[in-house]
Amino acid sequence: MKVLIVEDEQLAANRLEKLLLNSSRRIEVLAKLDTVKRVVEWLEFNKSPDLIFMDIQLADGLCFDIFDLVEVNCPVIFTTSYDQYAIRAFKVNSIDYILKPLDPGELYNAINKFEFLTHNYSEKTSPESLALHEAIRMLKQDTYKERFIVKIGEHIKSISIDEIYYFVSEEKVTFAHTKEKRKYILDYTLDQLMEMIDPKVFFRISRKYIISIIGFEDIISYSTNRLKVQLKYNPTMDAIVSRERVQDFKRWLDR
Repeated sequence: MKVLIVEDEQLAANRLEKLLLNSSRRIEVLAKLDTVKRVVEWLEFNKSPDLIFMDIQLADGLCFDIFDLVEVNCPVIFTTSYDQYAIRAFKVNSIDYILKPLDPGELYNAINKFEFLTHNYSEKTSPESLALHEAIRMLKQDTYKERFIVKIGEHIKSISIDEIYYFVSEEKVTFAHTKEKRKYILDYTLDQLMEMIDPKVFFRISRKYIISIIGFEDIISYSTNRLKVQLKYNPTMDAIVSRERVQDFKRWLDR
């Protein structure tokens, strides 16, 4: 099995390589790369490996940029410290998603999964299809975030997702507004949140707002083909549905 390691932390890359070489499989590590740029260049000028082990955050950006810049023709096992990218990962060739620090048992189970999938599907099956198969399995499980941990002074508080009426981005800071008429700072962007929360319950109406299906009082026609959402507890906030999202928003409401 020929594999590629994409990891910007040298110690983590070396440890992963050691675990792979100490496994019972015959594994050859073709290269260890630490940036989006280096991975793109390597894939352009080398034969595709059998499998890639890929970290999410690399030295020059998120690994997802790789898939926009070059064709990736093999499955990927993601190894990362962040859990919020799991759904996004399964849209780009992922067959497993392992959180650091790597547990050898989880790593070898992921390799077992890769071998099972490749042996039980035809050689013509694309890595995207393998990823889709695994994504469907994952989506049948409870993959959406259930709570957030926030810091209030020296205290830590857990907030259930059911308590949140909407998320607002203000001055590059994300706030969760709750039923208790409180707002809490979150360590996530709205883009990251949309990968973590149930799209049946939350909808992103604009670059600034993500609202819950129970987080508003009224919806009002606003100019031509636009809508204004009157938020609970904050009726004067300028929560306008972006023109390009209006039709999707109406379909979301009508589910």
